[in-house]
Amino acid sequence: MNEARLTTIEQIEQFLTASGSIEFSAADDNGERYWHISRVLARFDYPGRNKRERGVLLRYLQHTSGYSRAQVTRLVTRWQCNRLAAVPLVKRYRAPAAPFARKYTAVDVALLVEMDQAHEDVCGPAIAHLLQRAYRDYDDPRYERLAKLSVSHLYNLRKSAGYQARRRSFTKTRPVCNAIGVRKAPGPEGRAGFVRIDTVHQGDQDGVKGVYHITCVDAVSQWQVEACVEGISEAFLLPVLALIIDQFPFVIVGFHSDNGSEYINHHVASLLEKLRIEQTKSRSRHSNDNALAESKNASVVRKHMGYDHIPQAYAKPINAFYQDTFNPWLNLHRPCLFATLITNHKGKTVKRYKPQEVKTPLECLTQLAPLGRVTFKPGITLEALQIQARSQTDLAAAQAMQSAKRELFAGFVKPKRRA
Repeated sequence: MNEARLTTIEQIEQFLTASGSIEFSAADDNGERYWHISRVLARFDYPGRNKRERGVLLRYLQHTSGYSRAQVTRLVTRWQCNRLAAVPLVKRYRAPAAPFARKYTAVDVALLVEMDQAHEDVCGPAIAHLLQRAYRDYDDPRYERLAKLSVSHLYNLRKSAGYQARRRSFTKTRPVCNAIGVRKAPGPEGRAGFVRIDTVHQGDQDGVKGVYHITCVDAVSQWQVEACVEGISEAFLLPVLALIIDQFPFVIVGFHSDNGSEYINHHVASLLEKLRIEQTKSRSRHSNDNALAESKNASVVRKHMGYDHIPQAYAKPINAFYQDTFNPWLNLHRPCLFATLITNHKGKTVKRYKPQEVKTPLECLTQLAPLGRVTFKPGITLEALQIQARSQTDLAAAQAMQSAKRELFAGFVKPKRRA
């Protein structure tokens, strides 16, 4: 680019306006951009210009050289310092004539891989000592360079691409070793009394925790009990767990949860052992072990309680709403889908949800009772549950539940968000 005809600041301003969308490039092998900056600064007498004119020149140099504003400012400052000493503006750096030579070659990496494989990845100091012995005591010339390998650089070689390409190992996920509970899927075999439990958090707001909903559902009859607690420590959880178990009309035989510490602890284990209830927990890589409780979290809890933050202070009225209105409606009037196991042409057992298998949990208990698959608690009979269900129609029970829910939500006073 020949820009010698630009002799005034006004011409440079017009040039910048007209060439705003044009990009300039320079073959900078010989410091062409540095020479261009020096010529412009000298021709326009940069030190004698006022502040506005200096700004125009800096924008011009930034546009034509391709350097950033900070880099142009540094070069202009250096030019002014060198001008009095008549030192030209030149580059202070250059690319190396040849890349750095590798001290440890691919052959050395292969020897290190061989040593690591034979000794099954012992610590770095031990491998470094073995490499020294291979050269010093056993006179193997291949280990001459590796005998001087430091322990820190040994780990660098292990992380290198050449090492990783030759040796890469994968390990399976190790299950948590906890003696509490049996790691297996529940085996109800068509009997009621094997419940699955899970926890739903109602969200945080400005670092303040919300309430926790507890979903407990029978694996066969889908009889469901919802509860609410302020926190998931044993101080809040143990009394509510006893209340949940008490609300089931039949005897609880099995108690299944995921591996969360709120259920896998000695306090819960002691409570279940006192009631002679078997405690099981989900297995690794078996996401369906607790799928029924997790599906109820979405279709019941999130649908009716939503996702918004609810302060912990309202756990008690929510729990009263669950016990008095919500749980009876769930089990006596809300239909559920029940799966039918079918063996397809490939011999695989699959689940199908047929329209004729839609029923309420109470209707399912009515079918299980004649088969001897339900053990009701003392003082509770199937006839009493049926009378309770017939005291209200399904529509009236749902409307009463919705009315109680609106009244519950109207009493919530949520904290104001921080500005």
